[in-house]
Amino acid sequence: MYTIGIYIFVLGMLIAAIFHKKARKMVVGIGQTYLLLRRHIKNTDRVVWFHAASLGEFEQGRPLMERLRVEHPEYKILLTFYSPSGYEVRKDYEGADLVCYLPFDTPGNALSFIRLAHPEIAIFIKYEFWTNYLITCRRKGIKTYSVSSIFRPDQYFFRWHMFGKYPTLKPLRQFDHLFVQNESSKKLLAEHGINCVTVVGDTRLDRVIAIKNAAAPLPLVEKFAGNSPCFIAGSSWGPDEEIYIPYFGKHKDWKLIIAPHVISETHLKDIEKLLDDNGISHLRYTELEKGESTLSTEFGALIVNCFGKLSSIYRYGKVALVGGGFGVGIHNVPEAAVYGIPVIFGPNNEKFREAQALKACGGSFEYQDAESFAAIMDKFITSPADLQKAGQAAGGYINANAGAADKCFNAIFN
Repeated sequence: MYTIGIYIFVLGMLIAAIFHKKARKMVVGIGQTYLLLRRHIKNTDRVVWFHAASLGEFEQGRPLMERLRVEHPEYKILLTFYSPSGYEVRKDYEGADLVCYLPFDTPGNALSFIRLAHPEIAIFIKYEFWTNYLITCRRKGIKTYSVSSIFRPDQYFFRWHMFGKYPTLKPLRQFDHLFVQNESSKKLLAEHGINCVTVVGDTRLDRVIAIKNAAAPLPLVEKFAGNSPCFIAGSSWGPDEEIYIPYFGKHKDWKLIIAPHVISETHLKDIEKLLDDNGISHLRYTELEKGESTLSTEFGALIVNCFGKLSSIYRYGKVALVGGGFGVGIHNVPEAAVYGIPVIFGPNNEKFREAQALKACGGSFEYQDAESFAAIMDKFITSPADLQKAGQAAGGYINANAGAADKCFNAIFN
């Protein structure tokens, strides 16, 4: 039934590609995969294959890839993506010898891909469990690992289905080992007879520490911030903006830096209108870069209308907001917390392990509406000691739980 479902999905994607740009990119990219494999992978190459759904999973696997490149240069690194949003951003990633799309998970595609790539080791990151690829790897004797995975009872692996109990455990049984984020995942797998499991934590924490250590100063942001306290809204969405922007319209001693998740002209204009309506003067980051505007103390908000800056911008904040909590789910909380500042976010955060852990230790806080947001910020503003304590808790959690990448790497490659 799984494979039939995949074929139906493929047909749907082919039809969607006629009308939708993202689907078309994916279909065209997959069509080039076999050509790229023939061109770049030789029969004599020793290959390690990493597969990530998109950018978030890529960042979790990146510490392993970069260490592998340094310590075992005899391997070629093959990196595949499922999503165009991952591939299009990282198709030129220098840490891999070849970056391409993963063809749809049919038995024929899996066999063709594995024959051409012939990896010695396959590493699937977090939520990637493609049954036919995993079965093919097992049959070919390829060592196969799941890294930074996390499991919950409500996932489809552990549900009753019309064709019997737990038929979807099959892909999980193909792994040589699973490196999971927490004890509850290990316990759940053990309850279903899967015991080749080690709790290591999340490799993303190692990645955010590395990003922080390598982050370059941003003089334009530093000048904008000046001596004022800064609130950083990272991966910001409309429902978040409708709450925090009016608050800072009443607290203009704070500077506001907004890095939208979606950088479109429509969204940027919506942000600018909200700022105007609340009496907050503003400018765009690219205006500064091009010299079209000069910094002045009159500006209250800086809109970061370009990619690649956010992880460095958090260093200038006193408090960070991570968006998505009123829709798709919150984004990268550790990326902000690593700087030792408290992080706040909307209610859709229950499936995000780091968010829950940071809430438990006092390093992050949830808001549901304008009133609860104001209560959190009022406390930070009126009590510098509480602000400092929350920031220390956030940074302390990240540092105390780092090291997952080392544990995975040593178990797989040493």
